[in-house]
Amino acid sequence: MSPLKHLSCHLILTLAVFTGTESADQYYLSRWSRCFYSARDLSDMVYIDNFYFNKHLFVQFNSTVGRFVGLNKYGLSVAEGWNNSPTLIAEIASVDTECKYNIKNRDPALRDKAVKPKVKLSLVKQAGAIFPAVLICSAYEFYPKHIKVSWLRNGEVVNSDVTSVMEMADGDWYYQIHSEMVYIPKYGEKISCMVDHASLNQPIVTDWDPLLPESEKIKVGIGASVLVLGVIIAAAGLIYYKIKSTQRPSPCH
Repeated sequence: MSPLKHLSCHLILTLAVFTGTESADQYYLSRWSRCFYSARDLSDMVYIDNFYFNKHLFVQFNSTVGRFVGLNKYGLSVAEGWNNSPTLIAEIASVDTECKYNIKNRDPALRDKAVKPKVKLSLVKQAGAIFPAVLICSAYEFYPKHIKVSWLRNGEVVNSDVTSVMEMADGDWYYQIHSEMVYIPKYGEKISCMVDHASLNQPIVTDWDPLLPESEKIKVGIGASVLVLGVIIAAAGLIYYKIKSTQRPSPCH
């Protein structure tokens, strides 16, 4: 009997002892396996295998941990027994490979239906706060749900002073996410927000320009557009004047 089949039988037998004299049809056992990833080469994939008894999670296998973890008194005893079986651990871990194989086959179909996120980087000043400001990186109107938002400081990933909210439904099958980072300006420092998603061939990297706040950038953009338009109108007026001047009859002498 394979270790996985043995695991299932062990669950049934153990639960029978655990439930005592109660009838078996009053209890419900379920198993939910999931794979999470964002990188195209699946290098960041995490495989999680959850075991539930009456909708209560009691044992979990996480590929980043590499062993079973009990989440209550009963789960601790079950996890200890499973962790003592190297063959069982190896077979559970191999499911990660099978998951990668299936995802590689299905990933192209998923990307065909994917919608690229719109990314916006903005600054929010906090009056009276300890820190002067917070940078907010927002991604909007993307599909599917899973997305990865990272902060970069001079090209290096930032893990401290960063908070994020989970993906939220827009109500129209699209999603949005917002990530914040405490912003303390430093000379020569480059801050960027990197968004990676299934719809993208490569991550979207948006650099923050600390020279002007967002409102001032808009004003400068509008001012520059008006200036260019004014130059065009002035040049057109000058050309028209010269054409009219050449068409006037010369005065009699």
